[in-house]
Amino acid sequence: MKNFIIRTITGVIFVAAVVASFLRPEAMVLLFSVVTGLTVWEFTGLVNERPGVTVNRFISTVAAVYFFFAMTYFCSDLYGGAAKSVVFIPYLVTIIYLLVAELYLKQEDPIEDWAYTMLSQMYIALPFSLLNVLAFTATPEGTVSFNTLLPLSVFVFLWVNDSGAYCIGSLLGRHKLFPRISPGKSWEGSIGGALFVIAAAWAVSYFLDGVMLTTIEWIGLGLVVVVFGTWGDLVESLFKRTLGIKDSGSILPGHGGMLDRFDSSLLAIPAAVVYLYSLSLF
Repeated sequence: MKNFIIRTITGVIFVAAVVASFLRPEAMVLLFSVVTGLTVWEFTGLVNERPGVTVNRFISTVAAVYFFFAMTYFCSDLYGGAAKSVVFIPYLVTIIYLLVAELYLKQEDPIEDWAYTMLSQMYIALPFSLLNVLAFTATPEGTVSFNTLLPLSVFVFLWVNDSGAYCIGSLLGRHKLFPRISPGKSWEGSIGGALFVIAAAWAVSYFLDGVMLTTIEWIGLGLVVVVFGTWGDLVESLFKRTLGIKDSGSILPGHGGMLDRFDSSLLAIPAAVVYLYSLSLF
């Protein structure tokens, strides 16, 4: 009972913080730059426990946070022109340094160091940074506005999917979705979660009355989030199973670490960006 109360309180605070952050661009940038840094720091700490692996945690974390801020600057200003891309130069220099440094460090397995260093950027820094693509959109007048709906909807759909999958899976779950990696997940739960998200997407479309996306497009976004969010969860489960750990950390009481809390979003955010850009092409 005590663990349930702690988990509930942490969950409420977490949801409130994420929702509130999308009310102001400064709050979103501040919160998710911190989340990016903490998640990369957690990830690099975990992989550094593997034999022969020595990833530079500090520089990898700083690089990830800088990349997030660079993406914020790039996405939030239409008028910087081509020159604004110069903001990515320090990040590229840092990545080059992390690659070249292995020549002089004489580590036991530099290939693994390179692999885990790049994975921290591609798996964590890039997806979180793509929130800026969802959050800052061009208006018909040619200016950039802060968009609360799109990035927040990704997280809302993830939460609805998790809740629906848990409820339906607990009641009706019989057929394992991926027993080798996550024995607790069932096909029934996954389908139930998807149905909950479809209902949530329809409700969003109804109350917004066709703003930004049509009903079908909102439902499509919801299903994209469901599929890739589930894969994101499974990817992190495989990561933890490979390392032989239950939780990625303990920073969130009752919920584990940052990777445990944001695992689904690490694939759902990039997938949502690809989906929304695909809509604009057709």
